[in-house]
Amino acid sequence: MGLGGWRGAGGTLRRRTQETWYLLVTLLLWCGFWNAHTQTDDGKSVYFWETGPWGRCMGSDCGPGGSQSRAVWCAHVDGWTTLHTNCDQGQRPSNQRNCFRVCDWHKDLYDWKLGAWNECVPVSARTFGAPRQFPCNGGEEGIQTREVGCILNSDGSPAEDAICEYFEPKPRLEQACLIPCPQDCVVSEYSPWTSCSKTCGTGLRNRVRSVLVPPLFGGGLCPNLTEFQSCKLGACTGPEGLFSLRVGPWSPCALPQTRTARQVKRRKGKGPGIRERGVKDPETRELIQKKRTRNRLNRQESPFWDIQVGFQTREVTCIHRNGSRIGRSLCTSRDLPITVQSCVLPKDCQVTDWTEWTPCSKTCVDPESPRGNRTRRRQVLQFSVGEGLECPPLEEAEPCDPQGGGAPPCATYTWRTTEWSDCRVDTLLSQQDRRRSNMTGLCGGGLQTREVYCVQANAELQKYLNDLREKEKASRPVENRLCEGPIPNRSQLCQIPCPIDCEVSPWAAWGPCTFENCNDQTGKKGFKMRKRLITNKPTGGPANCPHLVEAVPCDEPSCYEWQLVSLDECVPDDEQQCGPGTQLAQVQCVNSNGEPVDRNLCSSSSAPEPASCEVPCSRDCVLSDWTSWSTCSQTCSSKTIEGKQMRTRSILAYNAGEGGVLCPNSSALQEVRNCNEHACTVYHWQTGPWGPCTEDPASLALNISAGVGPSSDGQAPCSTGMQTRKVICVRVNVGQVPPKKCPDGPRPITMRPCQLPCKKDCIVTPFSDWTECPLTCDAAGNGVKKKQSRKRVIIQMPSNGGQECPEVLEEDKDCEVPKTCPGFRWKTHKWRKCQLVPWYLREGTPGAQETCGPGLQTRAVSCRQLDGTQADIGECLKFAKAMPPITQRCQLPCQDDCQLTNWSKFSSCTADCVGVRTRKRALIGRSKKKDKCKNTQMYPLSETQYCPCDKYNAQPVGRWSDCILPEGGRVESVMGMKVQGDIKECGQGYRYQAMACYDQDTRLVETSRCNSHGYIEEACIIPCPSDCKLSEWSNWSRCSKSCGSGVKVRSKWLREKPYNGGRPCPKLDHVNQVYEVVPCQSDCSQYIWVAEPWSVWKVSNVDLKENCGEGVQTRKVRCMLNTVDGPSESVEDYLCDPEEMPLGARESRLPCPEDCVLNDWGPWSRCSLPCTRSNNRNRTAYPLRSPSVGRECPETTDKEPCNLNLNCFNYFYNVTDWSTCQLSPNAVCGSGIKTRMLDCVRSDGKSVDMKFCEELNLERKWQMNISCVVECPVNCQLSEWSAWSDCTQTCGLEGKMGRQRSVVQASQGDGRPCPSQMEQWKPCPVRPCYRWQYSSWSECRVESVVCGHGTRYRNLSCFVSDGSGEGEVSAVDEELCSSLEVVVGDDKLIRLKEDCILPCPGECYLMEWSDWSPCVSICVKGAGVDFGSVQVRSRAVLAQEPENLLLCPDQVWESQACTGGECYEYKWFNNGVQNSTRPVTWCQRSDGLNVTGGCPAATPPVDSSSCEPPCLMPKSFCSEASVCMCTPGFTEVLSTTGQLDQCAPIPILEIPTAGDKKGDVKTSRAINPTLPSTTQPGRTGRTWYLQPYGPDGKLKMWVYGVAAGAFVLLIFIVSMIYLACKKPKRPQRQRQQNNRLKPLTLAYDGDTDM
Repeated sequence: MGLGGWRGAGGTLRRRTQETWYLLVTLLLWCGFWNAHTQTDDGKSVYFWETGPWGRCMGSDCGPGGSQSRAVWCAHVDGWTTLHTNCDQGQRPSNQRNCFRVCDWHKDLYDWKLGAWNECVPVSARTFGAPRQFPCNGGEEGIQTREVGCILNSDGSPAEDAICEYFEPKPRLEQACLIPCPQDCVVSEYSPWTSCSKTCGTGLRNRVRSVLVPPLFGGGLCPNLTEFQSCKLGACTGPEGLFSLRVGPWSPCALPQTRTARQVKRRKGKGPGIRERGVKDPETRELIQKKRTRNRLNRQESPFWDIQVGFQTREVTCIHRNGSRIGRSLCTSRDLPITVQSCVLPKDCQVTDWTEWTPCSKTCVDPESPRGNRTRRRQVLQFSVGEGLECPPLEEAEPCDPQGGGAPPCATYTWRTTEWSDCRVDTLLSQQDRRRSNMTGLCGGGLQTREVYCVQANAELQKYLNDLREKEKASRPVENRLCEGPIPNRSQLCQIPCPIDCEVSPWAAWGPCTFENCNDQTGKKGFKMRKRLITNKPTGGPANCPHLVEAVPCDEPSCYEWQLVSLDECVPDDEQQCGPGTQLAQVQCVNSNGEPVDRNLCSSSSAPEPASCEVPCSRDCVLSDWTSWSTCSQTCSSKTIEGKQMRTRSILAYNAGEGGVLCPNSSALQEVRNCNEHACTVYHWQTGPWGPCTEDPASLALNISAGVGPSSDGQAPCSTGMQTRKVICVRVNVGQVPPKKCPDGPRPITMRPCQLPCKKDCIVTPFSDWTECPLTCDAAGNGVKKKQSRKRVIIQMPSNGGQECPEVLEEDKDCEVPKTCPGFRWKTHKWRKCQLVPWYLREGTPGAQETCGPGLQTRAVSCRQLDGTQADIGECLKFAKAMPPITQRCQLPCQDDCQLTNWSKFSSCTADCVGVRTRKRALIGRSKKKDKCKNTQMYPLSETQYCPCDKYNAQPVGRWSDCILPEGGRVESVMGMKVQGDIKECGQGYRYQAMACYDQDTRLVETSRCNSHGYIEEACIIPCPSDCKLSEWSNWSRCSKSCGSGVKVRSKWLREKPYNGGRPCPKLDHVNQVYEVVPCQSDCSQYIWVAEPWSVWKVSNVDLKENCGEGVQTRKVRCMLNTVDGPSESVEDYLCDPEEMPLGARESRLPCPEDCVLNDWGPWSRCSLPCTRSNNRNRTAYPLRSPSVGRECPETTDKEPCNLNLNCFNYFYNVTDWSTCQLSPNAVCGSGIKTRMLDCVRSDGKSVDMKFCEELNLERKWQMNISCVVECPVNCQLSEWSAWSDCTQTCGLEGKMGRQRSVVQASQGDGRPCPSQMEQWKPCPVRPCYRWQYSSWSECRVESVVCGHGTRYRNLSCFVSDGSGEGEVSAVDEELCSSLEVVVGDDKLIRLKEDCILPCPGECYLMEWSDWSPCVSICVKGAGVDFGSVQVRSRAVLAQEPENLLLCPDQVWESQACTGGECYEYKWFNNGVQNSTRPVTWCQRSDGLNVTGGCPAATPPVDSSSCEPPCLMPKSFCSEASVCMCTPGFTEVLSTTGQLDQCAPIPILEIPTAGDKKGDVKTSRAINPTLPSTTQPGRTGRTWYLQPYGPDGKLKMWVYGVAAGAFVLLIFIVSMIYLACKKPKRPQRQRQQNNRLKPLTLAYDGDTDM
């Protein structure tokens, strides 16, 4: 086992050694191959020169003087770079060359020239060099190329591409396109078999089919459209009809050669006129001459027609059934057809040469306006006659520009505006605003309007054309349609400044009684005055304020008086320590205003004497000092009213029991005195309003003397005038009194200078040009009177006495009625005599007579204006209807013929639906005596028909129109604007429904037949908008703070919500209220605490002997309203600051006799800032009674440390937030004021009086008021409704007319929004749609024979319809179409007969054209690819004799483009039922129509009855194994159940050539894809057909395995080769791929949008 195992191991080792040996040999062979290939088989080097791209062109000058360089290196054929020495130096490319240096200004000189795209070439043809057949699915992808080059714009010469590439990348040279698949011919199913062509013998049955889709793009041709089948009904018992009489076609019209000679001989033989020879009467001769002239006019002697009557012949032959011609004798016919007839020689239309071009319709220069037109014409020399060619167009036009340099500039037009109207606030008021009833005083934001009109902008440049004598002040208005561009705003917001009301301070206190004039003190009369100040200056100055001074007469006036400043200490008399003494008064001299003046001015009055006083001794009663006098109880005095003042003092210590001065009783502690003793007769000056500013003669003379001339704008200068007002003296509550009652000093002025407002004259534009006269004519061709108008516009309204505007702004006048209405008509003249074919041509015809038979007659046609005057024939060709015929067939009756008059008109009916009406005719001449003519069966002389029964029925049609307001009742709005919701835009209107009138045959007739004006009217309502309604503002609340800045509030609440587009509500809170909050300022000294004197001491420890000890004093403290004159009335305590409330009780010790008595403590001194505890504040007192010996007074000074926010405070300003924008009460919106308040705030946060901050001189840098704007509630403003448009349809049931309006001013703010309805429509009156329409062609008629060339006819009749295209079309009387041009569809050439061929028995012939097939789209269903639509018609062959089949003509078809074709699919279907009448497999179109052709070219599915379910998927078939499979080129995709779900196309992998750019690929459609393909050399590539996808559409696993294995193998081989062939000395270089050989992969996935 061991040996065997070893042998086995040795065998394995040997095998491995052998494998290693084979590998080494292989590597050595590779190395040898590597080294041997430094030279190729042909001896060429494996090294070659490589070059890089050229660099940027450099140089100092623009143009061809630049230079550029590039890199050059040596490379191996495998791509790596090597030393330069390995390459041939003689072949080294240049690395530098001259170039064109491009600069920015070259951009305008050079541009890319793009060639047209070439034919779409299939990709397969380019790839393989020849088209490769593969299944076509929707289309084959192709590539189009074009030439692109850089050119010099000036001459189109080519330039280097680099120049254009500097500015713009080179456009793509290729793009993808799609070549549609070949479309085979598709034909319908066969029709049923026809009956046998013979009734006996052997005949043929035919069945035919028609072409549905023609062959396109190289598709298969159409199969036979006819199928034949022999039939034999039985042997013929008698002779079979073998011969037929056949009529040939008419020969061309020709003149007899001998006709002219015959006429000449005949005229020569006649000699002079026989008729003239016997006429000698001159009147008779004149009548004859007139008749000849009239006849000459009726003859066809017009130069435009050269009518020659000739003849034409035809051949009548006898034909055998086999088509051979035999003798006529074998054909029997009762009446042979005529073989010769009159005809008109055809003449082609002849025209003159073109005239010169007319001058260009555009006579001015303007590159922006459209170009003009110029025309040229040619005249008709000879109209077409007979079958001649019709006339070509007689007029042609082309665009043009004015020639020559002298053309003036074109008129340009621009919008101009009038001045803005006065600002109006009322247009902004809401519906509920109370100010609507009284609009005086309204101010703030408003709306102003102006008119917009169009003028010629460059009229000054063209004044030399108009030859104006002087320059107009304003441009002449023109029609608004001439102006383009945006229309200037016709409304704008404006501002009426709100007047500032005068605000005054409260009255100051009454002053002393003083002389009216201190310089004149003669009288004893004086006045007491009080004043107030202006706190808010009003608009227009202080003169608009109420009186500021009131005066009261008084006695003993004085201008200066002594004022007590203070009293010195009481000094006892006789240098005693206590007891009675005196006080010296410290006084100063003051004037009536209280201002200190020189003491000498008071010398006239004695200074106050020293006052008596008393210093209490130690045992005396001690009283306090008197308080200040209280406020006077009245401001004046009368018999019943006296003013009183009071002051008090209190007991500070009682006297001792013995020896001391006693305390007075309580009445002595109070003093009362009279005050304001002047009478209550207050006087003041009252002023009236200032009068108007009038010219002041003095200032006028001054202006003239100063030489004031006219200003530069041409207006007179504005001068200075004078205003006066009335000033009277008024006694309060009485009225006017004499002026001497009031002081003269404060008397207001009665005159002041003023500026006279400048006069503004009315300025209007000149009248516009008269509007063009509309030229309208009635049915009779008479002109209808119309008016023309002109207008002018007010540019500036007059003011200040300027010239008024003219009353007439619009003028109109009657247009001149034209003598002849423009219009032309054809006039036909009498038919000339019927011309027969010359007798010598028809004398051999059986039954022909020389003087009778069929002929031809002509007549003259001329052109007339509507009034009958002669006109040029070209006008009728251009404007009139079709020219009437100038020739017609006629019949000259023979002697045996019966001649009758024309039918008369039908007699009138007495009533509709009642009785009959008749028409008659009569026999003429000899016919009256012929018996055969008297046969009324053959020649009826009267016809009778029932009277038409015209019953009409009216019916409403269509929908109701919009609700439309009546036109007449609407009030014109200001400046052409409407405010949405005004009364003129809502209310009762009418809506309309069209009425149609039908006759008893349900034909549409004019609505007047039903006694209707065409509409049903119904009242309707356009609801008027209702704005949001709020209540009025409530009263302002009290300010939230009694000291400093607070807020006050007022509110509105919702009363009614808006509806129907009314103004919206402002933002409301949860209880439907809107608030307004503004800051307010309360004066901190407005309410003050007032304390009454302390009460008498109530001693608790009663010492009756000493009357002293501990006790309590009380006093009453009230909160009072503070005024200028002092506290006036008590108010609630909460209005005063509780922290400032004085004490109402105090406990203290009542001094005993001989104790020291001090007065009450004085106020605390103010702490110095900043507040620190090292600082103190003090208060002092002084002794009123000295103590007895041995006793001492207490401290007269008290101090306490300064504590921050306890007794020491810092102060600073605080600014509140801005208020909302506040408007004047009379304003709705516009400019307002935002305010904020300045507070003085203590360091503990409490607001205090402003004086605390002012005393510190703190900086006040804040602005308290700023302007603001409240958005105006501008309602939506609309333009006027436009005029009603023309009807969308000229007739029928569905016509509509509309009108529009536009938004002139969009709503702003809370304004009323714009309505949604900006368009309105209403139905048009129903009118019947009349049109000319052909009847069907008649059968081919060949007179009295069996077959041959004949004629078929059709009629042109008048038809009526309702225009919907769905209703029935009915024939009506032709008179109803008389106003229409004779045209059918778009075809003006009316053909009522045409040649036809009636086949002879046995002939094989073409059927008539089939109807046009339905429009079919050539497309790929589901792919979005469409190659247009087409429809087709065809003519199939019908055969009658089997032996004549070889003589049958070819079938024909023709196609035409159409629109809106349906996109169809074609599929194979299987019957699945054996032995059925239907084929087992057939092709069906997606609309269910069975067809031949169109289905895929692959083999049709075989009988799939063995496949269950049957194979109905596209591209599928049932295999022999009874399994559904896909045709080649498609792969099976199975469903979850294993059944075939679809056949998916196998992806096509394309490998294009190098240089293709994927970004340049674009799919397009081939322009003519059916042209033969051409292959381009030098393009290589491959197309692989793979099946990498599984049935589920995902990649199969083997794809991943192959890719992984290939990658591993490649890495291994490369590594081994590198290791084996590595050379030690060769530098290691990274392999570089050859960019030149790198392919670009382009895969087309079938998406046309690639």
